[in-house]
Amino acid sequence: MLSDQLFFHIHYCNHRSFDDKEHVPRRISRTLSHHELILFTGGSGAVTIDRRHYSIKKGLLCYISPGLHHTFAAEAGPGGFLSVHFSYAEVERSQTQWKIHEGKKKLMKKTGKKLTDYYEVEALFRRLTTCWDKKRPGYPFAARTLFQQLLTAIAENIRKQNRNDASALKVEHIVDHMQRNLSKHVTLEKLSEIVQWSPTYLTRVFKESTGYSVISYFNKMKIDKAKELILDGNHKIKEVAHLLGFADEFYFSRLFKKSEGISPSEYYSRNVHG
Repeated sequence: MLSDQLFFHIHYCNHRSFDDKEHVPRRISRTLSHHELILFTGGSGAVTIDRRHYSIKKGLLCYISPGLHHTFAAEAGPGGFLSVHFSYAEVERSQTQWKIHEGKKKLMKKTGKKLTDYYEVEALFRRLTTCWDKKRPGYPFAARTLFQQLLTAIAENIRKQNRNDASALKVEHIVDHMQRNLSKHVTLEKLSEIVQWSPTYLTRVFKESTGYSVISYFNKMKIDKAKELILDGNHKIKEVAHLLGFADEFYFSRLFKKSEGISPSEYYSRNVHG
């Protein structure tokens, strides 16, 4: 569940590495009121999260949402893990105010996942825990930035695992096609023909990959371009709508306001002075 409307608060980060001689807690049983991500960098044993069982091994990623009882039963021997405890809020912007809702939804569908080719994920995780340990000025902001990068890397890793490369390439091909045709009108049927999928299958795969429906993603791309053109200051709102393939200026304005919370003209007034 990745979104530009999420704001994260990190409670703390942890990292441990055990050798053959070091004593490891045999069993931990607990329920948290916040979220936790933990990546095992080695070891053996078992993890149970909400009655689902996983074998501890290098590359196992566990996600624990608030209220889920879980246990860790590590066996003696070398091993280690990286973890981050966090909460998040969903930020909603309306025309006149910002609304903040405590994040209770799960960020990941599965509580446990064995990652493959997870070197980038582990590297970002280590940068995050190191940043947290050193406590240099500005570390809370730096840690949040690294954490968001970590979530993106995890989502990308899981996306590649869950879908074969051919499907991933087709989704990217659709996005590239839309980017090249921002000034035009596209339909789900036409895009389906390009990748030789049914509209239903394209809709499902695209939503799983991006978090948006096909047309919503295309409209988001158009609005992003519209903001760029508006801030450039060389085009009237009607011209911006025309450049992005909207025959109806008023429909464009409604779509813009739904996305940004304000009209295109208000967006210009608030962001451009002089």
